[in-house]
Amino acid sequence: MPYRRLPNTDQARMKAIEMALEKGKRTAFSELAFDALTLGKIQILYPRLSNSIRQLQASKQIQFDRSNEYGTIFKKAKLYLSHFVQVLNFAILREEMKPEVREFYGMPSHSAKVPPLNLENDVLAWGERIISGEQKRCMQGGSAIYSPSIALVKVHYENFKDAFHHQKILQNNVDRATLKVKEMREDADALIQDLWNQVEEKFSDFPADQRREKAQEYGLVYVFRQSELKKMEAEKLQTNLSFN
Repeated sequence: MPYRRLPNTDQARMKAIEMALEKGKRTAFSELAFDALTLGKIQILYPRLSNSIRQLQASKQIQFDRSNEYGTIFKKAKLYLSHFVQVLNFAILREEMKPEVREFYGMPSHSAKVPPLNLENDVLAWGERIISGEQKRCMQGGSAIYSPSIALVKVHYENFKDAFHHQKILQNNVDRATLKVKEMREDADALIQDLWNQVEEKFSDFPADQRREKAQEYGLVYVFRQSELKKMEAEKLQTNLSFN
């Protein structure tokens, strides 16, 4: 016997509820396979679930649309910070500056390695240190570094910081919408299961094939197991051979 499969996607949940609503519109209460209380519940749930899904999709789309621009801003900030440190190291290598000046930027004086800038938090932390360090060094009489200047580095760093915080807001919007849909899914699943149970109970006295046919009009989904499909195919083939 085929088994009943409850919806496991938002699209399937919406379809199940829509079919039940449509049946409720076209069928007299006395003939409806589920009670009026259940019909009232799905009438309330449907717009709430639909709106929640739309809000989640919209939030994800906005975040996706911003992701390419955000990635470009992130790479630019990393590039300028990295180049600034490299120019500093070249100046030290040419003995125009002493290795100890690296300490202004929070870097060890003996190492010419560029700080790690692969992660967003790395860029946020090192950006602050490098910009602050260059300002302190210059205030103590040091010559400013150019190509890139710290002013240009700061522009790209501030652009990234603003984009980072905006991206966090977008992510929070997605997280809230995701949580809301998750809550709505739980309500929808419980209601659909109760609704489908009532439908099957209504047609429980009908023969199996007719019972499933009537239940499917209310949105119920039945799935044949692989062994059952093979058996049905064999029976169909045998019938065709008999007629031939």
